[in-house]
Amino acid sequence: MSDIVIKAENLGKKYTIGHQTDNGRYTTLRDELTQNVRSLWHKTKDLAQGKAIIVGDEQEDFWALKDINFEIKQGETVGIIGRNGAGKSTLLKVLSRITEPSTGRVTIKGRVASLLEVGTGFHPELTGRENIYLNGAILGMSRAEIKRKFDEIVAFAETEKFLDTPVKRYSSGMYVRLAFAVSAHLEPEILVVDEVLAVGDAQFQKKCLGKMGDVAKEGRTVLFVSHNMAAIEHLCSSAILLGNGQIQSSGNVDNVINLYLSSLSLVTSTTNDVLASSKDGSLELLFIGPADIAGQPLSMVQCGQDLNLIIKIRTTLNLPNLAVSVGINSLSDTRVSVLHSSIAGYNLALTPGTLVIVCRVPHFSLTAGSYTLDVKIIFGNDLLLWVPRIANLVVEMGDFYATGRFPDSNWGGTFLLQQKWDINNAAL
Repeated sequence: MSDIVIKAENLGKKYTIGHQTDNGRYTTLRDELTQNVRSLWHKTKDLAQGKAIIVGDEQEDFWALKDINFEIKQGETVGIIGRNGAGKSTLLKVLSRITEPSTGRVTIKGRVASLLEVGTGFHPELTGRENIYLNGAILGMSRAEIKRKFDEIVAFAETEKFLDTPVKRYSSGMYVRLAFAVSAHLEPEILVVDEVLAVGDAQFQKKCLGKMGDVAKEGRTVLFVSHNMAAIEHLCSSAILLGNGQIQSSGNVDNVINLYLSSLSLVTSTTNDVLASSKDGSLELLFIGPADIAGQPLSMVQCGQDLNLIIKIRTTLNLPNLAVSVGINSLSDTRVSVLHSSIAGYNLALTPGTLVIVCRVPHFSLTAGSYTLDVKIIFGNDLLLWVPRIANLVVEMGDFYATGRFPDSNWGGTFLLQQKWDINNAAL
């Protein structure tokens, strides 16, 4: 038990939300005035009783977190993943002691530095220099400790020119750079970082990931929320998958990521929502992903199988010669391959209505792993629609060579290649 720094027991967080009823009829001015007076009375009564003010005629309990149990040891780097609204940010706020839990309890050993959203902990009227000392004091650091780390913080954040400028004049990127530098360099025992790093550019994100890796190597604990699965896979020693406020899986990073990406594919396949649309609304993307022979979406495909990639669109356009491109990327954002209808010699005609475009890839050769898909729809020189990283493709190892033997998943590489072997006597 001595090496456990965070322990959550039956943790829950409940919010009360309001709904405005709609009776489907027109309201008179008298109805509106009566409703406003009634609403003002309820708000005044709640305020006097110390309750939160809820807007709406009806109230509902919403559990952002429910029955959360886990333990995190000293020096662990834990990735927390899940869809938007899964409860990730709420969990970090509870762990950072910003929000009190409604049920259960959290035991934390050590100082916690949190970077949850742009500008958290900064006073907008104070300069960058003053906010460094302010944040250090909030973390419990002495002035001497902050001064010893000051130059290192400023150099990491790359904000030397604006050090004596009020941070309210900083861009969001400058805000994040300075906030992360302060949180990571003032030696907290536990560092909590939300998706806020997405605000920074690619170079700074890489620097932050390197710093978080250094923090973990020093024996400190890192909790990292991100939608970047490559960063989670590279940085974290374990992962927690949240869904609907509950833990759906935890443990090995690769297993948790694959489960998450599989669930995304299943969710995408069962919805009729518009995933993306052109600027003028004339072209809508409804679905993109792998499917079986009957056209039913699949959560994953096997290496060696014939791949049917379907793209479902809705359009008002009538175009005789369309090109569709699908980019396949690794989790580290490296382009693995491109499927392109025009380059492959196929011209697609677009007619108004709901259409399903099918790309068939025989004997699919990508090795086991998780990939992301981009989609482009092009007419001539006009890019009608471009959506990067819109869907996930999960590949599991299969009998690619039809020998009954599966290639070892630890061999590495991205593709399997057809091959023929022979041996002959040769005169030297």
